[in-house]
Amino acid sequence: MNLPELHTMLFLDIECVSTTASYQELPEELRYLWKDKAARIIKQFDSPIDDDTAAEVYQNKAGIFSEYGKIVCISVGFFHRSEGQEVFKLKSYYGDDEAKLLAEFADLLDNKLGRIRNICGHNIKEFDIPYICRRMVINGMELPAKLQISGKKPWDLNYLIDTMDAWRFGDRKNFTPLKLLTALFGVPSPKGDIDGSQVGRVYWEDGDVDRIAAYCERDVVATAQLVRKFKRRNLLPEEDILYSIQYDTNA
Repeated sequence: MNLPELHTMLFLDIECVSTTASYQELPEELRYLWKDKAARIIKQFDSPIDDDTAAEVYQNKAGIFSEYGKIVCISVGFFHRSEGQEVFKLKSYYGDDEAKLLAEFADLLDNKLGRIRNICGHNIKEFDIPYICRRMVINGMELPAKLQISGKKPWDLNYLIDTMDAWRFGDRKNFTPLKLLTALFGVPSPKGDIDGSQVGRVYWEDGDVDRIAAYCERDVVATAQLVRKFKRRNLLPEEDILYSIQYDTNA
């Protein structure tokens, strides 16, 4: 595959939850608008849905929509070589204050990338990047230069490296989840004690954002290892991966 050099890429993943713990806590107008959206999600077009159905769909699906969700973690990682040894370093911006973590991430993109020119992730072109941009706009923030993508031609956005897009080889119908590709290429599974469907519960019921950040970092590592395989490189040993979140998944 014709992919950029590893040391030029910032690997990225986000985790999102609903903006409120429940459908009932939404402002009245947003509740009304959500019922219409929820009906389309479950493909119930012939009759209005009731509040109980709207609440169930909200609990399961609201976090993936930037209008009804918020970002609780952005994890990034990059390859670094020091004294002949290659390591992969991770950092996470996470917590309850979405505006704060977005501002810190924006500062990274605008001021601290150094030699890094590309942003890489799995399905980032259709999910992570648009989601981040929309949440920044909702929070009244100016977009970093690398996220000012509206109206640009595809060849102006070559610095956005999407592993799912690379795997399509032009097949626009293809949607391949990260966990399938990691299984195919022998990359250790990124999933630990939770999966994406449980992030909202872990956040709203357990209040354990550290656990979410640890999960997010594992996805970043999996994507970076997958790119190594795409480039016919060996996997980086686990001892050379420097996590920023130390979390005991057996606790």
